[in-house]
Amino acid sequence: MPDSPVPPGPAAVLFDMDGTLVDTEHLWWQAAAELAAELEVTLTDDDLPEVLGRPVEHTAAHLHRTSGTDRAEAELAARLNESFSSKVAAEVVPRPGALALLTELRDAAVPTALVSASPRRVVDLVLSSLGSQWFTITLAAEDTERTKPDPAPYLAAADRLGLDPAACVAVEDTPTGVASAHAAGCNVLAVPSAVPIAAAERITLLESLEQADLALLGRLAAGPAAAPAERHPA
Repeated sequence: MPDSPVPPGPAAVLFDMDGTLVDTEHLWWQAAAELAAELEVTLTDDDLPEVLGRPVEHTAAHLHRTSGTDRAEAELAARLNESFSSKVAAEVVPRPGALALLTELRDAAVPTALVSASPRRVVDLVLSSLGSQWFTITLAAEDTERTKPDPAPYLAAADRLGLDPAACVAVEDTPTGVASAHAAGCNVLAVPSAVPIAAAERITLLESLEQADLALLGRLAAGPAAAPAERHPA
């Protein structure tokens, strides 16, 4: 019996950073929780959607609103950035399977983009540890007028690569990031870090990047008919 044909690889793979490639979401949560404590607010699981996967301005506005503080939102955002940056500088740990997948994509000459809602300062700190050589292009929060969950970051990444977003696979870990990539027209591989993500058309769920490889990404890039949304067991 002949072997099944191997699907071509994706035109490009567009990676989120925090919580997807590196284990930094808990550092962002720590920074937000510490600032919240200063404002006499205790963060709970109810606050997760307003913190994880969100740009600093969104989280600062949330803390400002829930605490009733008279401190300016811009001041809170600056404090969050400073705290998170110092934590990232001291601790950057790749997520399981991240480096192996990046290596496979590099060896197959598949273009990659880093598409982050973190500020450039934090992105560069991570890249100094993870290595910038993995990525064809990198985008930080300042590189688009609007950030996640708006589709602008993923549209910009595909445009810079000269590609149709529908030919690309985005890899995300939060509902916010998935919404951004999905709205841009990408097929999405979601590996939830802290907040559950619902399977849907063009959204495939994995429990770890250790389960991802070039063949899977090629099937996802082929489109919904070839790769319906599904959850892969561990």
